[in-house]
Amino acid sequence: MRIISNKALQMPASPIRKLVPFADKAKQNGKKVFHLNIGQPDIDSPKSALDGLKNFDQNVISYTHSEGTLAYREALAKYYQNRGLDVLPNHFIATLGGSEALLMLFAIIANPGEEIIIPEPFYANYNGFTCDNEVNIVPVVSTIETGFALPPIEEFAKKITDKTRAILICNPGNPTGYAYSKEELEQLKDLVIKHDLYLIADEVYAEYLYTEEEFTSVLSFPELKDHAIVIDSESKRFSLCGARSGALISRNEDFLAAAMKFAQARLSPCEISQYISTEAHKNPGSYFEDCREEYQKRRDVLVAGLQEIPGVICPNPKGAFYCMIQLPVDDAEKFAIWLLEEFSDENETLMMAPGSGFYSTPSSGLQEARLAYVLNVDDLKRSVELLKIALEQYPGTNR
Repeated sequence: MRIISNKALQMPASPIRKLVPFADKAKQNGKKVFHLNIGQPDIDSPKSALDGLKNFDQNVISYTHSEGTLAYREALAKYYQNRGLDVLPNHFIATLGGSEALLMLFAIIANPGEEIIIPEPFYANYNGFTCDNEVNIVPVVSTIETGFALPPIEEFAKKITDKTRAILICNPGNPTGYAYSKEELEQLKDLVIKHDLYLIADEVYAEYLYTEEEFTSVLSFPELKDHAIVIDSESKRFSLCGARSGALISRNEDFLAAAMKFAQARLSPCEISQYISTEAHKNPGSYFEDCREEYQKRRDVLVAGLQEIPGVICPNPKGAFYCMIQLPVDDAEKFAIWLLEEFSDENETLMMAPGSGFYSTPSSGLQEARLAYVLNVDDLKRSVELLKIALEQYPGTNR
């Protein structure tokens, strides 16, 4: 009896999480594991959100409206308006994190077999979300030599067919940390308007940019009123990963009407998550500035350390809290498993996310890995030291 669907068999494992059993076993064996594999910040969530959680005083935890509570959508609209963007509460549909927003998005804009163009490497779960909706990713390759800058716009144009429905970018990027300039976004803007496509921007790291250039949202272009869709999340903005609060944002009325049907089908987002996220938005104070300063300090420490290791290539990320590196090894996934199974120094090791899972092109990223600088500076320094020692001992290091 066949009990597993073809879709389930084709669903890719997460490069961020699939090595967790190896890490758990390492810990059971007494090793300390430094987790650079996952973007789970160790920075405290806002006190206002934590107080909201403690003081939630409803007698019943209820369904909310399918599009989310008005209070939460008003808080989101005010947040975006304070960033100079012309949006209203009815332009938001609250979701269970950015993940549900993406799952809904692909189902709304594309039929099975249709295509989304994405510069790779990209957020690994795009592979899973498109697989779930039987939508095909058409990759446009960016390279470590350019710091993963936007590929030439002509490369995007070459990929457009009658099956193309959208171009999707993550800005600032996960896993690369690259942040697209206004000029790069204008090139994409002109292309999607010319071919009547959506421009989807996963902007969950918008607050964490480490350059003098200001962040540019696709929502800032009036010409993209019916083309722009933004994926939003509180996970990284407010260090609220476990709250699973996010949103779909668009000014396209047809898109929003379709999204509402999917929102109604899953009933509603979580009432408590929306409540604490609303509280977080009420008075953020210097939260973003403080976090940005800390992440930049961590980035500088990690990148400087990595660039001193022979054979390691590490561009300097402009935003988010990841760097995509090239390692002098035969296979980064084999190396990542070896780190957890066989390596330790003073009973310590580290965990990373193998790079191949951030590509859809087969056999790409085999020597790359994503590191998240979400640990404190001392732990990052120790992680770099461990990586240097490990590369000297690993049998598959290219010497």
